[in-house]
Amino acid sequence: MPTVVLMDASLSMTRPVSLEPCSEELQRKNLAVAGLTMLFEHMATNYRLEFTSLVAFSSLWEQLVPFTRDYNILQEALSNLEDYDKTCLESALHGVSNVVQQEWGHACPTQVVLVTDGSLGIGKGSLRHSLQTLKGRPEDKKFPLPFPFPAKLFVMCIANAEELQMTDTMDNLDQLLQLNGGDGQIFTMEGQLCLKSVQSMFGRLIDAAYSPFPAVLRCGNLASDVQVFPRPEPVFLDEEIDPMPRHILTDLEIVGFIEIGDISSPPVMSRHLVLPIAVNKEVDEVGPGTTEEQEEETSANQQAGKAPNFCVLLHGSLKVEGMVALVQLGQSDAAENPYGEDDSKSPFPLQPKIKRSYAQNVTVWIKASGLQTDVQKILRNARKLPEKTQTFYKELNRLRKAALAFGFWELLKGVSELLERECTLLPDTAHPDAAFQLSHAAQQLKLASTGDSQYAAFDHNINPMHTDFSGGGAGM
Repeated sequence: MPTVVLMDASLSMTRPVSLEPCSEELQRKNLAVAGLTMLFEHMATNYRLEFTSLVAFSSLWEQLVPFTRDYNILQEALSNLEDYDKTCLESALHGVSNVVQQEWGHACPTQVVLVTDGSLGIGKGSLRHSLQTLKGRPEDKKFPLPFPFPAKLFVMCIANAEELQMTDTMDNLDQLLQLNGGDGQIFTMEGQLCLKSVQSMFGRLIDAAYSPFPAVLRCGNLASDVQVFPRPEPVFLDEEIDPMPRHILTDLEIVGFIEIGDISSPPVMSRHLVLPIAVNKEVDEVGPGTTEEQEEETSANQQAGKAPNFCVLLHGSLKVEGMVALVQLGQSDAAENPYGEDDSKSPFPLQPKIKRSYAQNVTVWIKASGLQTDVQKILRNARKLPEKTQTFYKELNRLRKAALAFGFWELLKGVSELLERECTLLPDTAHPDAAFQLSHAAQQLKLASTGDSQYAAFDHNINPMHTDFSGGGAGM
C-alpha cells in the first residue's frame, strides 16, 4: 500500500512556536519535519516494503521524491525543503491524484498523509473557497476528491484543537474527509506545541496506519512467526443485516490445500505478503542506530537466514507441487472437503444452480488474441463453403454485432476486405456458391461499416444469399 506524504511548504508554516524564553526558537515547519522524520525511521525499521513519495505544495505542487523505499533520500529531501508562498490545497490534491495514477493506476489502495498547520489559504484557491464552489463546476474543473483510487486521508495538523476551533478549520477538514468517503482521520497536537507533542501525534498515526501485523502461521505441528504486509483491515460482509467488523486473527491456521489450477485468479478483497520473522531478533525502534549496531543486525540477519523456517519450506513446497494453501483467517463454521473423502473428484469450476439470463456467452476482446481468434474462425469457415454456410454466417453475425456494440467500424471494413481477398484466392475446383456467398458477406459488412442505419442496425442479421446451385445452401 503506497504512501504519499503531502507537505505544506507555505509561509504560514514558518510561524514561530511559543516556547520557554531560554529554549531554541522553532517554527511549525521544524515540528513537522521532526514528526515526519520519526515516521520515516519507523517505516525504515518496521515497514520496509512500503513505497513512499514526498510531495511539497503551496500555490503550486512538486513531487520532491518519487515512490521509493530508500528513506534516507526522503529525509534528505525533507531537510532541504524550501519555503514558498500561499496555501492552495486543491491543486496539491490534484497533484497527488496524478502522481498515484501514473505510478499505480486506479486500483491500488493508497494512504495520503497531509501535513499542514491548519491554515486553509486566503481567497481563490483556498480550501474554504474550493468547498464553497463544489456545485456547478464543469467536468474538467471538478474537485479532486474523492480520489479515483481507494485512498485513506490522514491530516496531521501542526496545531492544537483549541487553535483550530477558533475558526472553521476543523469543519472544513471534516468535510474534506467526507468527500473522500470518510476513510481517514484528523490528528491534532495535544497541549503546548513542542517536539514531545508532535512525536505523540505521529505516534498515534503510526498506531492507526503503520503498525506491523505479527502473526503465527500454523500447519499441524509446524509453526512460523510471520508478518502480514500490509496490515489487514477489518472486513464487513454485505450479506449481513447488521454488519459487524470481522478482524483477522493473529493465529493463522492452514486448514487444507488446493490445486492452483482450480483457484487461479480468484476474486479477492485485498492482497498481502506473508513474510517470515527472525526469532529473538532485537530491533531498534528509534532509528537506524550506530555502525556497530547495524553490523550486529546484519550478523543477526545472516544467522536467521541459515536457520530452518517453516514459512520458507511452505513457499518452496507449494511452488513445486503447484498447490495453494487455504488459511482460516477468522471464526467460521467447519467446511467440507470439496474434493471428497478420497480426493477423487474436483468441484471446480463451480456450476451455478440457476442459469441467469445474463450468464450467456459474450464476445470478449480484452486481448488482441481474442479478436484474432474470432476473425480466424470466420476465415476457416469461409474456406469450407458451402458446407459450412450456417456456421460461417453465425460467426459473421456474432462478430458484426460485437463490432457495432463497441463502435468498431474499422473492423467491419477490414473483415470485408479479407473476405474479398479470400474470394479472389478460391481455387478453380471451388464450388461456385462459395464466391457468391463471400462477395455477398463482404458487401454487407462494408455497408454496415459506413454507419448507415439501414445496414448498421444492431438487430439486423446478414442472411445467406439465395442461389440456384445445388448443395450451396439454397433456400436458407
